[in-house]
Amino acid sequence: MKLLFFIILAIFLSSCAPRPPEPGIGEAIGWDELPGWNSDRQAEAWPALLQQCRVMAKKKPQWEDICHAAVALGDVDDDIARTFFESHFTPHPVIPSNKEDGSPGTGLVTGYYEPLLNGSLSRSEQYRYPLYAVPDDLLRIDLAGLYPELSKMRLRGRVVGKKVVAYPDRATIDGEDSPLWGKELVWIDDPVAVFFLHVQGSGRIQMDDGSIMAVGYADQNGQPYTSIGKILIERGEIPREDISLFTIRQWLKDHPQQAQALLEKNRSYIFFQSRENTDENPRGSLNIPLTPSRSIAVDPGNIPLGSPVWLHTSYPGEPDGSLQRLTFAQDTGGAIKGYARADMFWGNGEMAEKLAGKMKQEAELYVLVPQGKGGKGEG
Repeated sequence: MKLLFFIILAIFLSSCAPRPPEPGIGEAIGWDELPGWNSDRQAEAWPALLQQCRVMAKKKPQWEDICHAAVALGDVDDDIARTFFESHFTPHPVIPSNKEDGSPGTGLVTGYYEPLLNGSLSRSEQYRYPLYAVPDDLLRIDLAGLYPELSKMRLRGRVVGKKVVAYPDRATIDGEDSPLWGKELVWIDDPVAVFFLHVQGSGRIQMDDGSIMAVGYADQNGQPYTSIGKILIERGEIPREDISLFTIRQWLKDHPQQAQALLEKNRSYIFFQSRENTDENPRGSLNIPLTPSRSIAVDPGNIPLGSPVWLHTSYPGEPDGSLQRLTFAQDTGGAIKGYARADMFWGNGEMAEKLAGKMKQEAELYVLVPQGKGGKGEG
């Protein structure tokens, strides 16, 4: 009887135990619960808001009034900007998924930037690694109307006979018998630089005639993204705490015989297009220029594009160097998956490369949801 009693007691207690919150956008909280909210310079985020209003006011009804009010204010200081956001949005924490052991998960913020490469419009012994434009035979496959669960997937393929098959992977495209010969946009002098440009999504190229060419993401082959940094960690080549753009790049330089095979583990392949305005920052998934340190890439299935997102994190290498900032979800990325996950755009230049290359910080994310006519936040 005692055994039966303890079994029943254990079942009862387990049923009464509080369940961990579901991952996703949580319940509304007060502005005083945002760590550092009153210390940010929200006026610096104002240009990013005005940039995206050109798109968001047309895409979502609840943004139309917000954008009209923002444009009417013109130039603002930090206090006016802060009051504006408090009047038109409601903060909600982003709840990350639990870890495999069931313990509470944490958010993660990484960084990306716009690298500078060396290139030429003509192939030569020096410039022999291509960036490809979008192939003519690349198909965008949209089956979301029939299978809604596929709506978050970027399906690509090509026609072979009467079948639609997967588009070739990195190893095939970079091989000696590449099916894309003739679709070169520009030739680059460094295969590792080409690979990391694929990861960053956009860049500038110092051409051999002295001019600057800007390129940006145009499409992808639809193959899955694999982190080569994660592979190097799993193989014991680089300690987890040391992994960064710079340590990966150095490993590839030190292991030229193994480098290409490792790069081919990432089957995803990016196709590029030239950007007419070389002075403009690259455009994100909202098709607006990104704002350095105020634009982030997110998983759009979990955080709606265009959302203001409050970040509570730290600078790379400085766990006590608080980074609390208002940003906007204006981009996406193949490696950016999950709920409390963001990738901050740092711009271009040496400092941007340093911050982006080393940033892999735990973070808390808060989505600012537009207020509806009834006063409640609406997604």
